[in-house]
Parts: sequence; C-alpha cells; structure tokens
Amino acid sequence: MTGETTVRTAVRIHGRSTQRQAVRTLLEGLRTHSGHLVVAGEPGLGRTTLLDWAARSFRAGPVLRLGPGPERGARAVAAGLLDTLRVAAGEAPLLVCVDDAHLWDAPARNTLGRAVEHLRTAGRVGLLLSVAGHRAVDPEYAHLPVVRLHPLTPPEADALLDDVTDGAADPGVREELLVEAEGNPALLLALVRRLSPAELRGHRPLPRPLADAGVLAEVAGGALTGLSAEARDLMLTVAAAVRASDGPDVDAAPVLDAVRHLRPASAPAPSLQPLPAPLALAGDRLRFHGPLVRRTVHATAAPDRRRAAHGALADVLESGGHPLPGLLHRSWSLTGPAPALADRLAAVAADRTVPASHRLRATAYARAAELTADGPGRAERYTAAAEQALLAGRPDRARPLLAAARGCAAPAGVRGRAELVRGLTELRDGPVGDAHQSLLLAASMLAEDAPADAATAVLAAADAAWAAGDLPACLATLAPEPPHSHEHPDPRFTDTPHHEAPAPPYEAKPPHHAAPPPRPRETRSPDGAAVPRGAGRPPRRGESAAARPAGAPDPAAGTRRGSPGESAGPSPDTVREVRVGMRALLEGRLDRAAVPLGRVVERTRTDHRPEELLRSASAALLLGDVDAARRAGARALAAARQLGSDALVPRALEYLAYAELRAGRHPQARTHAEEGLRTALRAGQRNTAAHHRAVLALAASIEEEPDVVARHVTAALATARRHGLAQTATLAEWAAARADLGRGRPFDAADRLGLLVLPGPGRGHFAVWRLAVPCFVEASVLAGRHEDTGAVLADFADWAAFGADGQAAAQLARCHALLAPPDRADDLYRHALARHDEAGGDFERARTALLYGKWLRRRRRPREARGRLGAALAGFDRCGAGVWAAQARGELRALGAASHGGDAGALTRLTPQQLRIARHVADGATNREVALTLAVSTRTVDYHLRKVFAALGVRSRLELARMVEQAEHAGPAEKTGAQP
Repeated sequence: MTGETTVRTAVRIHGRSTQRQAVRTLLEGLRTHSGHLVVAGEPGLGRTTLLDWAARSFRAGPVLRLGPGPERGARAVAAGLLDTLRVAAGEAPLLVCVDDAHLWDAPARNTLGRAVEHLRTAGRVGLLLSVAGHRAVDPEYAHLPVVRLHPLTPPEADALLDDVTDGAADPGVREELLVEAEGNPALLLALVRRLSPAELRGHRPLPRPLADAGVLAEVAGGALTGLSAEARDLMLTVAAAVRASDGPDVDAAPVLDAVRHLRPASAPAPSLQPLPAPLALAGDRLRFHGPLVRRTVHATAAPDRRRAAHGALADVLESGGHPLPGLLHRSWSLTGPAPALADRLAAVAADRTVPASHRLRATAYARAAELTADGPGRAERYTAAAEQALLAGRPDRARPLLAAARGCAAPAGVRGRAELVRGLTELRDGPVGDAHQSLLLAASMLAEDAPADAATAVLAAADAAWAAGDLPACLATLAPEPPHSHEHPDPRFTDTPHHEAPAPPYEAKPPHHAAPPPRPRETRSPDGAAVPRGAGRPPRRGESAAARPAGAPDPAAGTRRGSPGESAGPSPDTVREVRVGMRALLEGRLDRAAVPLGRVVERTRTDHRPEELLRSASAALLLGDVDAARRAGARALAAARQLGSDALVPRALEYLAYAELRAGRHPQARTHAEEGLRTALRAGQRNTAAHHRAVLALAASIEEEPDVVARHVTAALATARRHGLAQTATLAEWAAARADLGRGRPFDAADRLGLLVLPGPGRGHFAVWRLAVPCFVEASVLAGRHEDTGAVLADFADWAAFGADGQAAAQLARCHALLAPPDRADDLYRHALARHDEAGGDFERARTALLYGKWLRRRRRPREARGRLGAALAGFDRCGAGVWAAQARGELRALGAASHGGDAGALTRLTPQQLRIARHVADGATNREVALTLAVSTRTVDYHLRKVFAALGVRSRLELARMVEQAEHAGPAEKTGAQP
C-alpha cells in the first residue's frame, strides 16, 4: 500500500437520512419518555459515526458513552448501568450510547437487556446500541427495535468521494473506486488512502487488485477473529462458491462436499453446526450476512488454500453436471495462461443451452480472456464479457472490460462490437453526445461484416441524438443513406431562424402538398395533455430513458446485439420499418409513419421476447394506441423478470409509467416509476433513473406534494445537466413549473416556462416545449404578462391545426379564452369544454372548468360558477390532482359553497399532529410559539403547516382560522376524524 493520499474528514454524513430520522425520533422523545434503539450494520457502514452524530446532536441532557471493554469490565459496566439509570430517574434526559454491544460477553448482554427493561421506570433515558450486521443479532437484543445501515447509493458514495478528495479523482478512477467500494464508506476511504495523488488523478495506473487483502482486512478483518480452522474452511468455501453463483447464496450440499475434499480423509465429516457467526442458513442455502465480510474471507485466505477450495468446488460441480461454474472454479484454481481451459470456458459461456445468467457469462468470458495468451482472442473475449455485463444491467462492469479489450490488438469487427457496447453504455449511464459519436463509429466499423449490429448502432445513435435534443443529427442518422452530421431538416418544416435550435417538423403545420394524415387514436402526455405523435415517447431499448419525448418510440428498441448464440439483431424489414416510420414522424408525415410502425406492432403481438415487446410498446405509443402499449409493456416487464434481465426491467417499467399516465391512471404510473427508479439505480442506469425521476415529478406536480416534486426535479436535473439529457431536463422543469401553477404561484411558473417555450438558444427539447405552451399561457395571463404569449400561441395553433391530437384543440381554445375580451371568452370556454368532451381526459377538462368557473365568479355569475367549479373539483378528485382540487375548493368557499361535505369535514384529512398545529395557529400562535408548546422544532411546524395549507386549500392564516372556527362550531361529530 502506498498510502500517499491524505483523506480529509468528511464534512457531513452522506445518506443515512432514514436512519438519522429514526435516531432523531428517539432523541426528541426523551423530552417526555424513555426509549431504545439498535443500529445494525456490516463493518465500515458507519455504526460508530451514527452514534457519534447522535451524541453531538443531543442537547437536552448528558450523554454516557460505553464501549465493549474486557469481559469482566463489561459485566461491571452493564451492572453499573442499572445504578446509573436509577440515579438518572427524575433528572434531565440521559442518552446512553453503547458501541459494538455484540462484543459484550453473554452475562454482560443479559445485564444490558435487563437495563433496557428498566427503562420503563427509569425516567427519561435513551439507550442507543450498535451491533454488527455481518452476524445475527444476539438474542438479548432481538426484541429491540432495529434500524439497519445499508450500503450508500451511487450518488451518495459519489458525494462522499468528492467530499474527501475535493473532487480531485479522475473520472475513470472515480468510477473504479465506487464500483470496488460497493457503497461501503469505510472501504471507499481506505481505497482512496491506498492511492498516491498521481494514481488518484489518473496519471499512473492503479494497483491491482484495487481492494486487496490488506485494504479489506483493514476495514473488516476484525470480524474474522477467534474462528476455528474448521469454521475458516467452511467460510472460505462458501465465499469461493458465491463467486460463480447467480446470487449471494449457494447450495449447502456442494459446499459441504467441497469442504470434505479439502480436509484429510481421517477428519470428521464437515457440519453446519455450530454455524460460524458471519454465515446464515436459510433452508438448504448458505450465505454471508454481508458482502464485505465475504470478500474479506476470500481475499485474506492463503493463496494455496484459496486455490484448493476452488479446485474442490470444481471437482464437485463438474461431476454434478454444472459445467460453467465448474470450469470457472477450475480456472481459479490455476495460475498463468491456460489456452485450452480458456477455450472450453468461452465455448460453454457461448452455449445458450447452458443455464446461466448474463452476469455469470460475463464473469466466464472475462476469466477466459485472462487465461488467453494471444491479443485478438483476449480482445474478443473481453468484448463478449462487456456485452454480457451490459445485458446484466452493469454498465459499471462493462467499462473496465472495454478498457481491457482496447489494450489488445483486435480485428475491425471486434473493435466495432466494443464501440457499440461503449456507445450503449454511455447511452444509459453517461453523456449522450459521446454515445452518439461512439455509435456512429460502431455503425461504420460493422457495416460490412455485421450489418445487424450496424443497424443496432444506427438506431441507437438516433436515440442518442434525440436524447440530446439534436434534431438535425437525429434525422441524419435515420436517413436511408449513411448518416452525415451536417444534414439539417427541410426548412419548409421548421419555424425558427437558422441561428436557433430548429423546431421539430412534426410539430409544425404540414406542407400543403401533404395529404391529411388519418386521425390517430388519442395520445396523452404525462400530465394528461395530448401530445404530438412521437412527442413524449416511452423508453427505448438500449437508450437513456432520461432523454426521450413523452411518447415517441424507441428506434433502437430490441435491436441491440445480444450475446454469442443469441439473435444477431432485427430483420432487415424491421430495421427499415423503424427507420422509415421514425423519420416520417419527425417530418410530420403521420400517414407515412402509421403503416411501417403498425407492422412493428402487429409483428410482435405473439412474441414473448422482452426486446421485441418493448419495440412493440414503443410503436404503439407512437401511434396513440395506449391500451396496446400497456399490454406490450406489461408483457415485456414479465418477460424481462422471468429472464432475470436487470437491464430491461427499468425500461419496461418506463413504458408502463408513460402508458398509465396517458390513460389517466396516475397512481399506477407513479407505482411503476418508483419501481423503475429503484431498478434503474441498481442497474447503474443513471440516465434511465433521471427520466423516471422526471416522470415522478410530473405525477407529483398534480398532487399535494411540492416537496416530492422539488426532490425529483433536483435529482433529475443534476444528471440531465451532466449527461446532456435535454428532454429529461425539459420534462423536469415543466413539472416544477406546473407544481408552481397548481399551488397558485403564476409568477414563478411563468418565469420557469418562459425559459422553456420562448424562442432562443435555451428553449426546451424540440419534442417537449410545445406541450408546455398551455401551462405557459395560463401562468402568463394570471401573472399579467399577456404580451409574452403571442408568438408561442401562434405556433401552438399550427400544431393544433395539424389534427393529430384532439386535446391540443381544446387547450388552444382555453388559451384563447384566457386572452379574449369578456364578450368572446364565454363562448371560447364553452367551445374548449366541448372539445374536451370529444377528446376525453379528466385532468385537462377539469383545468378548463376551473378557469371558466373563476372567470364566471369574477363576472358575478355565482350559480353558473358553482356548477363549473363543482365539475372541476370532481374531475380533479377523480384523477388524484389534489393541489388543483384545493384551488377549486378555495373558489367554492369564496362563493359561500361547501365542497364535498363542507369545511368541517375538510379537517378530517389532517393528521393528528397537523390538526394540533392548525388549532394553535388558528388561536393566533406564531410558529415559534407552536413549536415550544408541542416540544418540536420550528422547522417541523413549518413543514406540517405547509401540508395543512395544501390539504385544506387555504392561502393564509386568516383563512385557516376561519375554517377551524367553522369546524369547531359544526359539532363534535364533524370537528375532525383525527384526534390529537
């Protein structure tokens, strides 16, 4: 270990928000009662750090810190703890922090357990314990509430690395450090300490392996002390077996057989009783409690003993009919090149009749490459390993494999495949501009010898251009002839000067010579508004979902090269139909797009391959067939899960989220997007995750959750700006603006939307900005900025006249009504509602009814206004648009009308804590006074009061006081359903 890099102390705890909230709840509760909590986590996850934070945060009384100590001392400390608790009874609150409580001996743990029971009568005492998570919780603590520490998420680990290195790490080095650390903060810091400044900045090669035995022993070696030789052999064999397993657990029977091979014939048969503490047995499956201890066991074992364990496993598995894991273990039992074994290993990895996951095949190809002596063969196998890693949803693993392949001489075809994998990797988890160039290069290198792979590269390059918002590049890539970066869309179809980013042809008025396209079925944007066919498409295969329009198809869907033995790619007919249909869409010729894309939908109705189903869902969304898209998306999700395809699951969920939003099923859309976000983060697809966040922000923007909108918008924009995801950025900004508009903040909404829709270099993504025009017009009118709406409204009128979306006509009429003089506005509002009735869609119709009701109320037409506002409220309630429903309730109250049971019943929507705060505020208390009365922080009062205002639809403390007063006079039965 070089140990040349000085690692500074992190200035804050990264992640751990859930765990800190649990500890904070314990500390706040000590004002009135005793409590206890156990913090469990694997070595290096920060148990001690969390206890230190709790001790620093506690200000209400003294803090007593206890450590393990020697056994006799531990018993004395535990016994003395009871006396300390007795003395503390009736005094100021006391916090007792016990670190590494699992190291106390059994009598001491029993005494500590009795101390916990004594807390009920010991006054206000808090007991905070930390125990190891790499072993089962001791029975003395098993009945206590436990909060578990998990590995940091990639963004959290990335922030920690920036914090301790001041951002000095080279991007490639940064990625390797994050992958190697696997979210363990202590391991990450140990890895950084190992590197010299030159290595950290990428000026010198990194040491290999990066996390060697010394680093792992430094972080987790203490968990392996005091183990017998038999326990070490069992643990080593389990750790070795997991390396060639598809999951974290392994079958116990082969492990015991292998352990028997390791020991002398005269030794007693191996047994699982007693089981070493770091291991767990579930049924007939063995696993470690945590991955770091498993890695440490394997890395710190003596090399000859480690090779012997792999050899024993190879003998057992090969004789048991498990060729791929058996060969892997055989290879790990050897040192140096082994060409014959490498050939066998690569052949079995390529055999599709051998059951194995993409992850295991990637491991096999990589090991075969390490055992291969000649350069071209090594390059080909490293490339195949990278392909499999990408299929497994591990772009972070694919990148170093591609780097290894680059260091070997290889023919053009292999280099083209490597460039294709590199481009697809960046498309999902990197700058999409870089992805576009890599994919174009791959297409040119593969065109002659691998036309199917070249087709994959071309369609994915178009996808990257779309993600970046580069319309000319997208059209050029989809052209029948080889793509040229200088091609531009036909100026007849653009509406901006040459110095501006061109608007998409399909959103402008079609040329006069074009035949009117057939009226497609309705398509909806994530907010329920109609969208241009192809504007706002769901995710595509092989792409960053984060940068695609809210309904456009994925030209690359289902066309990526799989792996040896899989289909080489789509048929020439499919490739041609996708390219022709997509280009026709971009040129605004829906009649020419419908036929080829319709064939894509029909061809896959009976297909069960997830890639083909994703392509079908993409085309169905493009054509406006939401039901077909939902069916194809659901089938794709089921197929991807059945195949264990971690790379495809996040994108299948994205199709479903879009389709549910368009169908007006906001809760289902949110459910799919939340799961999609989790799976995308697990699969290392940050671009896909960013797009899921944008979808979640759009869904939350109609609900009563401004904090949720802000959180998702911030996270989506962070990735979008770093990776050039123009469409994700536009959707996220639109979501933030719509949340402002729903909360009655038109000035903020107009400012945000103006940047998206007004002409200029900062205008939003070409396929999204027009969708935000109705929101912009509404916000501008409410903010008194009518003059800003002229140019964009004329452009939106062109789009509405295109006839591809009935909602656009209704939205246009609403916009005209907002801008019209009183003698014309009435008819325009009625016309807009009639068009909504034709097109359907609760949310957009309710928005128009709300604006019409407001207009009628201000014209002193209360009877008509009450009817329109009641219809708006019903529509908002039906689609879950809580923040908009609050506006409608406020308008109804201004008319003196009760909304859905009146104001008394409205208080039943509050939680007990919200109700307490509302009553205190209604009595005239300030936020600080409420905080002191309820023994909470002012920040907590602020948070709950915002929730109260949103739930009740009030905008001032005076309105809140009136509502509470009305509720109090409505009788005990109607005061509230939430008791304080």
